[in-house]
Amino acid sequence: TRSLSITSVDQSMFEKAQGEKVTLPCTFVLSEEDEGPLDIEWVLIPADNQKKEQIIIMYAVDRIYNHYYAAMNGRMQFTNPDPRSGDGSLDILNLKSADTGTYQCKVKKAPGVQSQKIQLTVLVKPARTKCSIEGSQEIGKDVILKCASQEGSPLLSYDWRRVSGTQELPATSMLNKNTGELLLKNASQDYSGIYNCVASNRVGTDECSVELNVTPPINTAGIIAGAIIGTLLGLSVLAFLVFCCCKKHREKKYEKEVHHDIREDVPPPKSRSSTARSYIGSNRSSLGSMSPSNMEGYTKTPYSQVPSEDFERPPGQNPTFAPSKVAAPNLSRMGAVPVMIPAQSKDGSIV
Repeated sequence: TRSLSITSVDQSMFEKAQGEKVTLPCTFVLSEEDEGPLDIEWVLIPADNQKKEQIIIMYAVDRIYNHYYAAMNGRMQFTNPDPRSGDGSLDILNLKSADTGTYQCKVKKAPGVQSQKIQLTVLVKPARTKCSIEGSQEIGKDVILKCASQEGSPLLSYDWRRVSGTQELPATSMLNKNTGELLLKNASQDYSGIYNCVASNRVGTDECSVELNVTPPINTAGIIAGAIIGTLLGLSVLAFLVFCCCKKHREKKYEKEVHHDIREDVPPPKSRSSTARSYIGSNRSSLGSMSPSNMEGYTKTPYSQVPSEDFERPPGQNPTFAPSKVAAPNLSRMGAVPVMIPAQSKDGSIV
């Protein structure tokens, strides 16, 4: 007895990259005994057996229904617009990693019923692969070249190759394909050059490059000495600035203290020498105008008497004035009139 049968049983597993298109085959052949209406369904079987199957697309009563699964709206369709021709294959466009799962095609035409399961795995290509260098790039040191992809489905594999110079990896190199690390032991200047890393998985590859420059060791002693000298010079300059600031501060403080000690309401002290000289000068001027009539007043006021309040002698110093060389005032120089003294003659008359 002939009945409905599905002919697309060659491939039951598909691996595709994210963003690509996949066609899940589902071709069938009807028999003469199948007289009922044709019904074709595509369902997604969940990984959790506790969940129900999700209808994706369906053909029934000569119509296509594709609004059951919102996650694939606009991204799925029957390969043949008329599935009655015996082709109920499903096209999924712009694949996403969430599309990974088990899909089942069911074909019904009473009394025949057949189904087929297909496993779809959506993989992500390696992307945003970055290369870096770890360790000191000095002669005799160990250097590690690192390679890692920020995106990509496992299992990722890494491979290094040299694209400059001899284009061969150094003899001392050790490669870890799973981690992407390339160890270069006891590096020499011959190791310098450009290295390329290729990250790959089952659906794609991605690359990055890095330049290695092995140099002689750096003179660390000279760098340390220069750093010490520079630090000492900086401290010296700082100490000098602090000293100058302190000195200027003390000068300003001293000027303020002196300014507050001076009293503006106290008159300046009198000059002792100028007082004595003015007193002596006044007496001398009075001598020039003396006459016999005022000589008596002159003798009452000695020249050597100076008011004690204006002229004070320092202790221990009591100068002695020399005696005046003028015994008597010169009357002729003073302009005085000579006085005639009467005398008595021998005979008793006054002459």
